[in-house]
Amino acid sequence: MRIRATAATAVLLLAALTACGGGDDAAGSKPNEAPATASAPTGEPTPGTVEKGMKFGTAAQTTGDGGTGVLQITPDTVVFTKEGGGETAANGTFVVVTMKDKAMTGAAADEPAPISGGGWKWMAPDGETVTTQVGNAFNVVMDKYNNADPVQPGAWQWRAQVFDLTEAQAKGGTLIYIDGEEKAHRWEMPSTDSGPAVAEVKKQLEF
Repeated sequence: MRIRATAATAVLLLAALTACGGGDDAAGSKPNEAPATASAPTGEPTPGTVEKGMKFGTAAQTTGDGGTGVLQITPDTVVFTKEGGGETAANGTFVVVTMKDKAMTGAAADEPAPISGGGWKWMAPDGETVTTQVGNAFNVVMDKYNNADPVQPGAWQWRAQVFDLTEAQAKGGTLIYIDGEEKAHRWEMPSTDSGPAVAEVKKQLEF
């Protein structure tokens, strides 16, 4: 009887140990497995990151003011000058950027006004952002590039933006455009006169 009791006790102990060991193996078989609630990568940019700018002269598809229509905007020519349109740059350098705006849908489209928070900005190499309302920039006008009406379907027009910058701000800046859906479009800018219409823009700037 003592032999049978001992054998029975051994069997029970072995079963208990096996059950405990099985539980540990199941829990530890995948130590690096992510929790079930973890989300898979979506491919979207991480919040707070800055998208790399497009090359100057590259066209961007943008949403029109108020979310109406689509404007294809192509920065075309940039000119750096101390004087233009009878004005002198208050901060040292006018940066004049021309662009071609083309309506891409059956609806007229326009650029958002700066007062709405949209439109054009210049980001200096140190990250400071400058609008077209700084210094004497707003007073520089060129006849050919002074269009401001909504672009009608199938049509396009020349426009221009002027920034009044310090010499440091003008070197290697980034041109930023905020469209009708508050999406930022960015172009890495050259630090010298560039584009196919440099001579024409300089002539337009003569007073």
